[in-house]
Amino acid sequence: MPTTSISLFQLNEFMRRVVALNFPESIWVRAELAQVNFARGHCFIELVEKGGATDDIIAQSSAAIWQSSLKTMRNRFGKDLDALLQAGVEGLFKVRIDFHERYGLKLNIEDLDPSYTLGRLEQQRREWLETLRQKGWLGKNGETTLPEVVQRLAVISSETAAGLEDFRAQLANNAYGYAYKIRLFPAAMQGMAVEEEVLLRLIQIQKQAAQFDAVVIIRGGGSKLDLAGFDSLKLCEALAGFPIPILTGIGHEIDETLVDLVAYLALKTPTAVAEYLLSRNLRFESRVLELGQTVQQLSREQVFGEQLRLERLLRYLQSAPSQSLNKASENLQRISAELPLLSRFRLKEEHSKLDQLDQLQSLLSIESTLKRGFSLTLRAGKVLSSAQQVRAGEVLETRLVDGSIQSKVI
Repeated sequence: MPTTSISLFQLNEFMRRVVALNFPESIWVRAELAQVNFARGHCFIELVEKGGATDDIIAQSSAAIWQSSLKTMRNRFGKDLDALLQAGVEGLFKVRIDFHERYGLKLNIEDLDPSYTLGRLEQQRREWLETLRQKGWLGKNGETTLPEVVQRLAVISSETAAGLEDFRAQLANNAYGYAYKIRLFPAAMQGMAVEEEVLLRLIQIQKQAAQFDAVVIIRGGGSKLDLAGFDSLKLCEALAGFPIPILTGIGHEIDETLVDLVAYLALKTPTAVAEYLLSRNLRFESRVLELGQTVQQLSREQVFGEQLRLERLLRYLQSAPSQSLNKASENLQRISAELPLLSRFRLKEEHSKLDQLDQLQSLLSIESTLKRGFSLTLRAGKVLSSAQQVRAGEVLETRLVDGSIQSKVI
């Protein structure tokens, strides 16, 4: 059995003195918020530090922001304080170290530096932006096709977002009478839950993508910290491969989130998204009206041209019979004048042909042939044309121009 010992109180009291001696003043500590809970006006936090490729926790400690300090911070930072006190945010905290004999070590957070958190977020944003460039995701969703008329909208937004009401009112109260079918897919628009909930909604919409013309992601205005959830590499990957156009109106005037850079079209506010949709449909309607006017003009010109053609045809039909009769009469008169001459010429021509035929017939007659010194040999009154037609002893008759001779074949 040990000869000496101290009580637990004595040990903790010694540790309290050690802590008080070595940390007499508050110090600035870098850490990530693992858990954040508000209760009875205080904020209780679990701080961690991660290290290694697997993000293993290498240090952990409980901390608290007591009501007085929390009120002071809220007066200084306003709504940004809620964004700074989100699980997963890495921050720089002014901490007073306290060790109590009963309650142990406690880190009392007296202040925080938002510039450190913003710097870390900006550094991470730049790294992810370079990743987007390398993967070719910037503007990737812009390669999808947005219909000429957009009416069926899947809207991802918070149910209580003021920007959502502005968006709906702008579309519903348009002066053109355009109707829009809007289906809300509620999701967190601020804090660490943005990535998980928006991804879930995108998956739900993609399963029924044929029912929508486009997806609209909208929220009201906010600071850089409020919009940090939209600088998400996973969200950008989902948008880059999404099958239908995604329009964003996240409510920022200057900075663009990474989601904006991947989307089909990024607009500054929800109202601007609504105005874009209205103007797009108005442009389509204007083109249709212009085409209608063009068709009407062309139709009128075509009808007018056809009327002129019919009038010309009518005038022609009215004048054509008399012109045809006059022409026919002229032809008859000409034929009547030419017919006697043609008849005499034709008769003379025919007489000439008859004289020629008569001469030819005279030349080809037997008498003319005999006169030219030819003779005809006959057997039994038939003209012979070959020596093979006769036999020895037969009597033949040879006709000459001045008589005939009988002879016997030897």
